[in-house]
Amino acid sequence: MAGGHMQFEERFDRAFTPLEQAVTSARIPGGVLGMVDLGGNRLVRAIGSAQKIPNVRPMEVDTWFDLASLTKVIFTTPRILALAEAGTIDLDAPLTTLLPDLRQYSAEAWERKVTFRQCLGHQTPFPAVEPIYTYGRDPDLLRTFILQREWRSGPPVYSDINFILLGFALERLSGQKIRAMDPGPGFAFSAAPDQAAATEDCTWRHRILSGEVHDDNCSALQGAGHAGLFGTAAAVLDFAKGLLDGTGVSAHSIALMRTPLSATRTHGWERPFDGWHGGALCSPGTIGHTGFTGTALWIDFDKGRAWTLLTNRIHPTRHFDSGILTLRQTISDLVNAA
Repeated sequence: MAGGHMQFEERFDRAFTPLEQAVTSARIPGGVLGMVDLGGNRLVRAIGSAQKIPNVRPMEVDTWFDLASLTKVIFTTPRILALAEAGTIDLDAPLTTLLPDLRQYSAEAWERKVTFRQCLGHQTPFPAVEPIYTYGRDPDLLRTFILQREWRSGPPVYSDINFILLGFALERLSGQKIRAMDPGPGFAFSAAPDQAAATEDCTWRHRILSGEVHDDNCSALQGAGHAGLFGTAAAVLDFAKGLLDGTGVSAHSIALMRTPLSATRTHGWERPFDGWHGGALCSPGTIGHTGFTGTALWIDFDKGRAWTLLTNRIHPTRHFDSGILTLRQTISDLVNAA
């Protein structure tokens, strides 16, 4: 066991080096790397700054991060899959079973045929991005706008709209907005500004964001299914460990999270493909996801390990080449190298 822990530490140290180099070369302000395995090994290490402008704060292992699109896999996906297992929803039924007012003025609209499973796997014609926040700040009116809009259709792409709609479904079922829901142990929908990794100097909110959601659409909607979750590296690793050892969600849900829906997607998650952020050395049985703010999580079921890289790479601006793709791939390859 001692040898196993030493090997785990060596693997972690090796993987931490590129993060250290990224911070030293000022590609990113700071980051936290965490790793856990089924053998009981676990390490978390922080480096750099949680904030650089207007004041400087050090990054800590317990710094809270805006997890961005990790919300999709940590919050929304498990809840949708649990509802399906309970028989409350049918994954192959259209969203209109819970959202009957979706494109309600056009009975033959393609949006009315989109299913829960298609949304989970990003297999819908919705556009990749849409600046919903530019249409106003009234969250209820924006929800109505999203439901009634005649969306431009195209080939299936990764789209936040899929998970915004899944979030609406959760809200309808529970009778409460997402921010009123229990986000799960160790997670929240905001964080104390002095304990959070700062994100962007927002051009329309006119402030450095720290502890409040960065995602523009999630902010305008005041909570959504695609973004908005906050957590520490420890909370993310706890969630990952729960999937690895089967204590976090049901075996049925885990099986679906691992079941391919396309060459790049499972139910909610990404799966290994050439050029993905998880590097080239993951087992085929790996799932992962990234977040725009600079976050990521990968779970390799075949090797019994998970790792998370949390950074504030968009602080103070997203308009800078942080090299995050290469950093994620390099770290993941070092985690998995023989």
